[in-house]
Amino acid sequence: MAERASTRTTLLPATPVTSLADHLAAGGGEGLRIALQRGPEAVIEEVDRAGLRGRGGAGFPTARKWRSVRDDPCPTRYVVCNAAEGEPGTFKDRRLLRDDPYLVVEGTAIAALAVDASGAFIALKRAFEPEVAALERAIGELRAHDLLGPVPLEVVAGPEDYLFGEEKALLEVIEGKPPLPRILPPYQVGLFAAQRSPNPTVVNNVETLANVPLIMRHGAAWFRSRGTRSSPGSMLFTLVGDVRRPGVYELPLGATLGHLVHDVGGGPEHGRAVKAVFPGASNRVLTGDQLDVALDFDDMRRAGSALGSAGFVVYDDSACMVGAAAAFSRFLHAESCGQCPACKQGSRIITECLERVERGTATADDLDTVRSRCRSVTGGARCGLPVGESLLVSSVLDTFGHEFADHLERGCANTRRLPVPKLVDFDASARRFVYEGRSTYPVQPSRRTLEVGAGDSV
Repeated sequence: MAERASTRTTLLPATPVTSLADHLAAGGGEGLRIALQRGPEAVIEEVDRAGLRGRGGAGFPTARKWRSVRDDPCPTRYVVCNAAEGEPGTFKDRRLLRDDPYLVVEGTAIAALAVDASGAFIALKRAFEPEVAALERAIGELRAHDLLGPVPLEVVAGPEDYLFGEEKALLEVIEGKPPLPRILPPYQVGLFAAQRSPNPTVVNNVETLANVPLIMRHGAAWFRSRGTRSSPGSMLFTLVGDVRRPGVYELPLGATLGHLVHDVGGGPEHGRAVKAVFPGASNRVLTGDQLDVALDFDDMRRAGSALGSAGFVVYDDSACMVGAAAAFSRFLHAESCGQCPACKQGSRIITECLERVERGTATADDLDTVRSRCRSVTGGARCGLPVGESLLVSSVLDTFGHEFADHLERGCANTRRLPVPKLVDFDASARRFVYEGRSTYPVQPSRRTLEVGAGDSV
């Protein structure tokens, strides 16, 4: 058993971990045992030396986030594992929860110990039925064998809304409210906060927390042996769209986008070339001549985009970029909660203009309106959704402006329609992702988000 434990050095196991026996045989529980033995400060120091950065989008140093909450004078603190994955083109957290929920639970328990939390939560969408079942099984077995640590842990299942995955909205759902982002971040005003008790809260992504038991087990130097100096370790990359082998792949940070798309994903079909790569729905588009960019937080930023949650949607040269921009814009407008008028109204106007361009009823004034609204849509924003709208749409318009101009007063001659790449499942036997059934999203303002029910405790 000790020999098997020493071989597990990846986030994704060779075969799914479906029982406590499998977890223990792969070295499970060792990270928490070491953390309990060494104490909170030593845990934070080890994570700091490892250089672990958040895998949910911004790449913020994990140890710095933990220390800021642990050092807060408020005696009540919480830890939340954000498993409410909803970014188009991303499936990594669900893959990890299905293949090894025990590792995620153990990482959450170590984080709760490190910040001296009063409680911990794992929050995910109730529609993620396989993942909810996997977590229930893992927590039940770990609790029965006293392997959860001293901090109470609860699973909260919430609505389907995209903004449920936004950290401030996530806290609202845990408190039994709709997923409407707050103004202040969780480290300032956390769960169940009151005027004299802000209850600072750590919110970490699933993949971030899954790294922690491995760091505690193998050490910071082992973690830094992969990746780059500023972005150590490996990361889970979702690859979808016009590639022959879509899937979720674990690669060291610093590998190139071209390696992911062509060597790992098989590239587009024969005779086709990569035209554009969308890093989710919140960043600037990359073109086919930028595939040499390194996949780490800093190089992607220098390339004018961002690594985000490492979900990449590839389009080959048969795809219309006007259609792609309109599809993403429809999604972001529909998912805007409506708290910020600049966001809701601006994203609606942008989407309407793009749809007119698609139909051939637009003029140059519509393109000017899109550019103008991309500059103003972020006004008063409580979350990153309108920033994503601005960055994505403006970058597609700037990069593929000739396609937009060609569409004016003549419409799109391309018969291929591009759905929003919102992933609901992965068919392992067919090696393909299952997209959400909706091919279109409503353009008119909707109160759908404001009418969702409270989160349910599982």
